[in-house]
Amino acid sequence: MLSAARLVAPCGMNCGICSAYLRTKKSCSGCRGDNADKSPYILRCIIRNCETVKSNHTGFCFECTEYPCRRLRALDKRYRTRYAMSMLDNLGKIKEVGVEAFVRNERERWRCGKCSGVINVHRGRCSKCGEPMPR
Repeated sequence: MLSAARLVAPCGMNCGICSAYLRTKKSCSGCRGDNADKSPYILRCIIRNCETVKSNHTGFCFECTEYPCRRLRALDKRYRTRYAMSMLDNLGKIKEVGVEAFVRNERERWRCGKCSGVINVHRGRCSKCGEPMPR
């Protein structure tokens, strides 16, 4: 998996826009990265640790026979409601265009219009200048 693509979790989360990845102290390397920098919450993530996902060709949930499972649907609902982002939409796009094209699109989608920094999905603002995310 290419370096930028390694920042896309099995559930479709773009780890590059996550608060844990963007923080300056003790930042996370993404769900597919080294476990040394992970919070206990991420280490226990059932989707990240799913044996079916780990063993499939792409490493994404959309290859599973139970897709979308109850946990993924719940995660998607939470992210749609709180952060205006959908894991299921992300996975659909990855399946349609491939992870590399998805990552290129995500770079544009989550780029701050003011300073070109990265919009933090959890904070709803640029991680560099603090500009609110346009809605």
